[in-house]
Amino acid sequence: MTNFTLSGSKNNKRRKVLLITPPYHCGVVESAGTWMPLSLVYVAGSLRAGGYDVEIYDAMSKFDEWPAITERIKHSAPDVIATGAITATINDCVQICDIAKSLDPGIVTVIGGVHANFCYQEMLENNPSVDYAVRGEGELTMPELLDYHFGGGKLSEVKGIAYRVEKQVVATPERLFLESLSGLPMAWDLIEWKDYTYRPTPNSTLAVVSYARGCVQACSFCSQQLFWKQGWRARTPDDFVTELAYLKSEFGVDVVMIADEAPTTDETAWRKVLDLLIERDLGIEILLETRVTDIVRDEPILDRYREAGIDHIYLGVEAGTQATLDRFKKNIKVEESKKALDLINQANIITETSFVLGLPEDTPESIRETVKLAKYYNPDLAFFLAIAPWPYADIYEELKPFIESYDYSKYNLVEPVIKPTAMTTEQVSKELMNAFKKFYMGKMAQLPNMTKFKREYMISVAKLLATHSYLADQMKGFGKMPKKVHDMLADYIGEKVSS
Repeated sequence: MTNFTLSGSKNNKRRKVLLITPPYHCGVVESAGTWMPLSLVYVAGSLRAGGYDVEIYDAMSKFDEWPAITERIKHSAPDVIATGAITATINDCVQICDIAKSLDPGIVTVIGGVHANFCYQEMLENNPSVDYAVRGEGELTMPELLDYHFGGGKLSEVKGIAYRVEKQVVATPERLFLESLSGLPMAWDLIEWKDYTYRPTPNSTLAVVSYARGCVQACSFCSQQLFWKQGWRARTPDDFVTELAYLKSEFGVDVVMIADEAPTTDETAWRKVLDLLIERDLGIEILLETRVTDIVRDEPILDRYREAGIDHIYLGVEAGTQATLDRFKKNIKVEESKKALDLINQANIITETSFVLGLPEDTPESIRETVKLAKYYNPDLAFFLAIAPWPYADIYEELKPFIESYDYSKYNLVEPVIKPTAMTTEQVSKELMNAFKKFYMGKMAQLPNMTKFKREYMISVAKLLATHSYLADQMKGFGKMPKKVHDMLADYIGEKVSS
């Protein structure tokens, strides 16, 4: 690992860097809120510390379309455009580079993120508008890359990049991960805070933050353990909680989503985080993701989660049978998942999980059985997702013979691209939509028995699913349910509810 040090720009003039998010939407994450591009906040802070002028343009959150994006690039007149791609967004990221080069061939274009990290060869071979791929963490790599590019240095000395030399793709050695995550320069002041809110909490100001980076698990369908090489690092608890206090006092942040895959990995450090949150009483609503085993471990202190402000926890259950969990290398047991969700529910914290479906052997019957298991698990929120064959995931070779589409924009966990042996992808899509509908019809029927906190939350979620998500068509009617629940939903949503 390396420490974070910047010597400042080697350029003769200050260069302008425009960091852009791709305008990609599939109706999933935007249903609950508008989420800021945290990675760009980190990279912008490092570039600015290195002597560059930086702008963050979140085209995704603004729902800007290509004409508006083109005009923004014209108006900004940057020397560099950089964006980050997951597999589903890579096509849009490339189009941003295409537009930049069409406006000014001299604009330097850079793509980072998970897809560029693993698929840089394919990306650079097929897209001449992309100048560089940044692999791994970008805080040190981006300013150093631009220093060398504009200063005439040997690009081969910049670790963690890929580029073309006479049409051949060249990759430099990997850069070691940052040794410390505390004290990294952050460009929070470049965020347009009015754009970010958490819809279940009206008039909220939402921040996405990071306490740790990494994942020590080996899930076969996921990219995170590969990207982070199954390592894990965290900031100091005091550094993290102090940042939350700063966001609250400086920008009015009252909802925070912790973006990490597993912030609770270090039990001792995590308990210190909880202690500091309780001690400082920030008045911030906290959403997080963690592992089943960590929740079971923390059974004696789950009341402190709630006291610390944590009121929404996502657990990656992913499957309802032990055979599938083992195939996914989840390293958990079915009964542990049930216990973890029960514990969170008992603490009056919102529970959320997901189930990955559409595997080659799936059938309509097996998917319907998963819905029954989801009801048994009894999370407040469940998402039924189509497995995506990330080209770098461990499970890719197993799924490859069943891939029906190689359009990366469909690799979004919503659109099925794997064709099971006994189903069409259209049938998979229909069964997934029916799974959502059946699960949430059952949850709505439970409203009268929920705590006030959960009942109000679930009613707001029903409205969001019916109006802001890709499930809207499925959730227009709420099916057969008790009149009391029917009337409660109708009053809140303000529209006719079928019965």
